[in-house]
Amino acid sequence: MAELIWTVTVALYKSMVRSYLDYCCPVWSPFRKGDIEALEKVQKRATKKTPALKNLPYKDCLKACNLSTLHYRRLRGDMIETYKILSGKYNTSVVPYFIRTGTQTTRGNDFRIFKTRFKYDLRKFYFTNQVVDTWNSLPNYIVTANNTNIFKRRLDAYRQDQDII
Repeated sequence: MAELIWTVTVALYKSMVRSYLDYCCPVWSPFRKGDIEALEKVQKRATKKTPALKNLPYKDCLKACNLSTLHYRRLRGDMIETYKILSGKYNTSVVPYFIRTGTQTTRGNDFRIFKTRFKYDLRKFYFTNQVVDTWNSLPNYIVTANNTNIFKRRLDAYRQDQDII
């Protein structure tokens, strides 16, 4: 009976609560630590509502519920969109423009992009500047995937053992 309650609680959370937390994240994408922690606190509180997970640490609750942190979900979505833009899945006249680095280095991947410096926060946290560091840190076998589904699988496998909190 307890496992049924747990399964229903997780399903309700995924369909009713997480959809609100994920709403407009590609547009808004919080970058302040306080905003990120406030969103994460909602998920942490929801996982603690299940009696079986009440005394477990947050990281173990996420594993038991087969959930990822909200920060990782936003980061994953940004990486998928970046992959689609750089691989030409979208019409080039309507997508943000990335400046590719022309230098070949021994580290990173073959699709490295250049990070532009800005004086004001207005453009500093814009999508094309925000994703650069994470994208450039990905290994070559991930960014050279043939299609989006392979990219997603490889990205998830790569990030599976890393802390994204």
